[in-house]
Amino acid sequence: MKPFTDEDVEIYIQSKVEPRHYLVSKTVEEVQKIIQQLTTEISYKATRFQAISNSGIHNENIKDQPALLAKWSAMLRGKRPFHPSIQVLAPSQFLITVPLRGLTGYRECQVRHWRYYTVHGAKLLSSVRDPEELHQWLEVEQFSKSLQQWHETDVNIEGDLVPAKVLVVFRELVEKSIISCNLSSKVTVLESFSSVVRVAVETSESQVEVELVPTVEIPTCWPEKARWPRCLKRWPSQEKVQCIKSLGFDLLARSNYHWQLCFSRAEHMLMEGLDEDGGCRMKCFRVMRQMKEDVWCAGNKPIITAYHLQTVLFWTCEKYPRTKDWRCFREAFLRLVQKLHKCVSQHFLKHYFVKNTNLLKYANTSDLDVVASKLAVFLENPVFCLD
Repeated sequence: MKPFTDEDVEIYIQSKVEPRHYLVSKTVEEVQKIIQQLTTEISYKATRFQAISNSGIHNENIKDQPALLAKWSAMLRGKRPFHPSIQVLAPSQFLITVPLRGLTGYRECQVRHWRYYTVHGAKLLSSVRDPEELHQWLEVEQFSKSLQQWHETDVNIEGDLVPAKVLVVFRELVEKSIISCNLSSKVTVLESFSSVVRVAVETSESQVEVELVPTVEIPTCWPEKARWPRCLKRWPSQEKVQCIKSLGFDLLARSNYHWQLCFSRAEHMLMEGLDEDGGCRMKCFRVMRQMKEDVWCAGNKPIITAYHLQTVLFWTCEKYPRTKDWRCFREAFLRLVQKLHKCVSQHFLKHYFVKNTNLLKYANTSDLDVVASKLAVFLENPVFCLD
């Protein structure tokens, strides 16, 4: 078979990429509406949780900071649709952050090193392990203002806000609110081996698995762990770097003891205006994502998600910052796929902002090898499946 042509690419975009975009956009709207109803009910039952519509610039924690609100509104106003709380990992796999209320004025400080308790509050003889690079402890005293409820023992142990305990409270609220909202026909809480809260949401097209994640949004500072940008890098521009870092970060309750750092606003800003120089970066990304979903790593819960592809794109943009590197689609696309193949083959993909973190650390290596072999086949004979 002949390698792909420009015409093949356009046919593929029209027949595969654009219909996928329409379908996912429709699914996002439906899921957002349902989860908005659910989280609004939760916020009525427990003031510590906000509805997902309060994510980002609508968060009640920053409503008394008009200058910050104005700056965020200006920066996040773009052509691409942006749902601050929703990450589409795959067409049937979403992550939705649920903003927490009553924790403001965050500051980084030297937290105590050792913890000797279980998530149930029992004493331990040896200390709990330290957080990995993308995680951290979180003490309620790190906030200059905090609701009294965050000091209570249902979420707090020895001054620490414990994600596992927050998730227990949250899961119970989700289960009760599904019933009180009459959403039982649309939302089902899924069994989980860990404390994370996953639900199945029925849409008009398909069922979507959604992880609901209680989240502390921190708009006022950039974390010490994210030592970015690295020296002497030409992408992104210094102006954009300052803009991105001013958006802060989030802390997600996704594990037992430690909060996970998240940079969704920063990542959105990196994707925004990606091709202002007339390049084809976004086109490459969209086609690569479609090929991943169609051929390389299909399925409802793929081991390689859109987030991994986005990270590959960021690293490639940084390595190839010049406009001329992104003029020829074929060259740019194959370069991107080669980078993805290298990462998957080596079972190693660095987080873009916290570089000591391997995003594939806990992925099944056999599954990664299967994806790597499919990528290798494509690189040997780069053709698009136009059926």
